[in-house]
Amino acid sequence: MSQVHRRNVDEPDEIIVVEKATSNIISLGGVSLSHDIHEPGWRWAEHVRPVVGTEWCETHHVGYVLSGHMRMLMEDGTEFDLRPGDLMDIPAGHDGWVLGDQPFETLLWMGGRTWLSPLQTLKERVLVTLLFTDIVDSTRVARRLGDQRWADLLSNHDQRMADAVDRYRGRVIKLTGDGVLAVFDGAARAIRCALACQQVAKDLDLSIRAALHTGEVELAGDEIHGLAVHEASRMMSQAGPGEVLVSDFTKIFAADFQLQFEDKGKVELRGLDKPMRLHSVSN
Repeated sequence: MSQVHRRNVDEPDEIIVVEKATSNIISLGGVSLSHDIHEPGWRWAEHVRPVVGTEWCETHHVGYVLSGHMRMLMEDGTEFDLRPGDLMDIPAGHDGWVLGDQPFETLLWMGGRTWLSPLQTLKERVLVTLLFTDIVDSTRVARRLGDQRWADLLSNHDQRMADAVDRYRGRVIKLTGDGVLAVFDGAARAIRCALACQQVAKDLDLSIRAALHTGEVELAGDEIHGLAVHEASRMMSQAGPGEVLVSDFTKIFAADFQLQFEDKGKVELRGLDKPMRLHSVSN
């Protein structure tokens, strides 16, 4: 059965706020959509032109008007209004301003990020808890099952892992082939998700290892970057079958919750300058 993708515009992946405008970035089926809200009094020439330094907006916008009223002025002097229900395909070379006292809301599938990039970097640094999982001996299991049975098992594994991440209010960044990389805004929920992922693996007659680390990352669309990502990835190599390892930072952030840890001491990780203190989570 084909996988169904459903998202709500009130639960964006990223929120960008600038003067009198907010952009909610949502990824769906490989497409990045932007739910934009321009407040009354906003005008491109007043709030954006001084920053970008061009006479006109040079972004091509394609989308749908949800609410509000905006007047557009094209470089050739053409003027027109945008109202709720309008589909718009506006080429580069225009100005626009909100009319009335109601915010102007649009859903864009082209040009959502471009007009904002000069105003605020799209690589926003945030504190997250990262979760890496990995199927133990995945190559051996794949050989034993054969291509088709392994593909079916892996598809089931990926879907159930994604469901677990969603249940604990995390976000899947990517599927790694035999594991998952996800981020959470709470360390304790991330750890409990890792334990839930362990149970998913057991139900599928698999064994996984998991590593969690808390640190700052850069959000860039559907990707994340930063030293914390590399640190979490290196931690994975230290986890044994069925083990959930957490960094000292993650343990500290989860200290107020009923979780038990075993200190594994400081461990040298490949490619990192300093050893990291790791802890094993007790179920």
